[in-house]
Amino acid sequence: GSGSSRRAFEFGRTHVVRPKGKHQATIVWLHGLGDNGSSWSQLLESLPLPNIKWICPTAPTRPVAIFGGFPCTAWFDVGEISEDVPSDLEGLDASAAHVANLLSTEPPNIKLGIGGFSMGAATALYSATCHVLGHYRNGNIYPINLSAVVSLSGWLPCARFGFYHLPY
Repeated sequence: GSGSSRRAFEFGRTHVVRPKGKHQATIVWLHGLGDNGSSWSQLLESLPLPNIKWICPTAPTRPVAIFGGFPCTAWFDVGEISEDVPSDLEGLDASAAHVANLLSTEPPNIKLGIGGFSMGAATALYSATCHVLGHYRNGNIYPINLSAVVSLSGWLPCARFGFYHLPY
């Protein structure tokens, strides 16, 4: 197709766990491949972290190459779980922008973070990289000031392809 065509991504339901104490931080938590925000919101609600608001979105349902094109919830399309393979940059940018949008309405005095498990962790690390660079891969400005990123069993998509020119 032409370079100007854009896929529309329809994200699933977002689950929110409100802080039980004084709201000091908000973390968007991203599930793994084939999962949803609901299961993680139940786990996060049980943690003894009373000052954190958790936002648990659900990824779009899309055909996933690693499953032979079978549709499931995924933050981006993936053919192989590895930093050695080029990733679906359009899907990564769309998911990172969705996360930034979820954080954009938080009060200015609240610390903002992103975390995730597996593919969600990869998306969180990609978002954090966009924050450091100041923009998404498509060139659009990354609008959120992140204070934290958490990655459980994750990887940095496209890490071996020189897509990131980090200012060290």
